[in-house]
Amino acid sequence: MKGSFPIVRQVFQRRLSTLRSSRSSALSTSAARSLIVAPNSIPSQFPRNSLLPTSTFASSIESNFSSTFFPTRRSLCSSAGGGGNGVVMVKSEEEFNNAMAKAEGGSSPSVFYFTATWCGPCRFIAPVIEELSKQYPDVTTYKIDIDEGELSNTLSKLSITAVPTLHFFKEGSKKGEMVGADVTKLKDLMEKLYK
Repeated sequence: MKGSFPIVRQVFQRRLSTLRSSRSSALSTSAARSLIVAPNSIPSQFPRNSLLPTSTFASSIESNFSSTFFPTRRSLCSSAGGGGNGVVMVKSEEEFNNAMAKAEGGSSPSVFYFTATWCGPCRFIAPVIEELSKQYPDVTTYKIDIDEGELSNTLSKLSITAVPTLHFFKEGSKKGEMVGADVTKLKDLMEKLYK
């Protein structure tokens, strides 16, 4: 595809000069630019067959673009369920209340990780949190998606206004809070609290 751009440009220029000579009053410079820049957005005043077959051209660009720049779709979020890596997904208010009771009861040190699937910084820091949950197996990490419908009351009580937000519990009380995706700060807090 790399070598065919000059050819495509020549074809467009020839077609454009033909259109200009035959329809000089109907063609504005902005319409000409739209023909060159976006071949699949042809103005309605031109017949579709006067240019390259746009559906074929657009689909070849689209398929080439998607395979070149985005070879596979990959989620940077940790997988649902958490597996054996120490991350526990919390999906209901009851599960959250049970986890909070364990944390406040002092039975286990805990990290509450408030996240959202649409949040870029959350996706950035998710692998780091998984790594730290493996590094500190005695600390239970609870992952809470703020968009879960059943958790809205709980989130408003805790005043979660930004994601990612992490609450750190040890010996039955909240020892720290972190808002944002600062990896160094997260690692330092984990080491300070749980080593």
